[in-house]
Amino acid sequence: MPTAESPRVAVIGGGPAGLMAAETLAGGGVQVDLFDAMPSVGRKFLLAGKGGLNLTHSEPLDAFLPRYGTRRDAIEPMLRGFGAQALRDWAQGLGVETFVGSSGRVFPTDMKAAPLLRAWLTRLRAAGVRFHMRHRWLGWAGIDAADAADAANPAHADPRQRLRFRAPQGERVHAADAVVLALGGASWARLGSDGAWVPLLAQRGVALAPLAPSNCGFDVARADADGNSMTGWSAFFRDRFAGHPMKTVALTWRAADGEASTQRGEFMITEGGIEGSLVYAASAALRDTIAAAGSVTIHIDLLPGRTAAFVHDEVARPRGSRSLATHLKSRLGLDGVKAALLHELLPRELIADATRLAAAIKALPLRLVAARPIDEAISSAGGVRFEAMDDVLMLRALPGVACAGEMLDWEAPTGGYLLTACFASGRQAGHGVLAHLATAREV
Repeated sequence: MPTAESPRVAVIGGGPAGLMAAETLAGGGVQVDLFDAMPSVGRKFLLAGKGGLNLTHSEPLDAFLPRYGTRRDAIEPMLRGFGAQALRDWAQGLGVETFVGSSGRVFPTDMKAAPLLRAWLTRLRAAGVRFHMRHRWLGWAGIDAADAADAANPAHADPRQRLRFRAPQGERVHAADAVVLALGGASWARLGSDGAWVPLLAQRGVALAPLAPSNCGFDVARADADGNSMTGWSAFFRDRFAGHPMKTVALTWRAADGEASTQRGEFMITEGGIEGSLVYAASAALRDTIAAAGSVTIHIDLLPGRTAAFVHDEVARPRGSRSLATHLKSRLGLDGVKAALLHELLPRELIADATRLAAAIKALPLRLVAARPIDEAISSAGGVRFEAMDDVLMLRALPGVACAGEMLDWEAPTGGYLLTACFASGRQAGHGVLAHLATAREV
């Protein structure tokens, strides 16, 4: 347990990254004060686990690491220090057993986030972590005369961090020997991740990448009956099929560099476009291509379990007096939202051509023109650039201040990858602060 003489560290942000940083710091013998703008911690964590908490993924590390794209090299040391198995062991230490689902994703046996969070908070409080809710960080306060004199003392080369907060009792200033910022990105602002920290760090010279939606849906464009481009679905298709899942399909897309990718799964039709796990897997590439070219065309294989030759032969079979809809349903099992999507996106003359229709069933083109707003996204990309930090996530421009979690410039698909890196980065930042404090004491 820390003592009154132990260094004081402020952790700002009560998501998984901040809580893990707090646990690491408390284990290192320092006094930890955790601040969060919301009435309680872990709100996004709890909501993410509402349908079943996907804690991590069971796949081997060499398959796990590529999920982080261009930031793989930055994330790898964190995951080697605290990866998927370590996270499962940590949960078990809290009394929460986990299991591997059929997709390889890892869940608590009861599928819930709340029991894990409750056990975790109990352990953190027992370790001496103090929680300050409804404290919104406003940046740094000026250094008063006493602090200025203290900073001038060679024995205290790093002046204390003086942090401003808007609290229920009014504005207050909290002094700490070091800080961990774990403020999240800018998705789901109602749960606390609103990106309000961006100007505070920019003013201090911290290099930032613009925040952008990740694991997000997209708006579509289609041609109307006259061949004109229209944004969104037709009124009929929207009213009839918004909210319907497109099950057992495959998407093919090209990244901005031209590299093609194909993945099977499912997605959902929305009021004006598409979203869902299969779309989220491609969202980074789709978003970046739209930013570079203004739009991107993906191709949907409506029957990924059938070859192109089989589909062509079945579509081309004589149908006699049967309607095309009945023919496609009886020969290929193609009906409902899949059949409706064909009629929504293809001109009549193409649907009437068996060869071209069969080709479209295997590669139906759909143009995407915009990512949905960042506040609707599951997560966000962009944030504090890794080049602005050292190997232990300490800001080069602000010694004594480390960053962790989603506010860092990285992204990953859903499937447990987001949470795993948040936990791992919080642990890394906590160890970085402990090393910083040890060095300061030696000086």
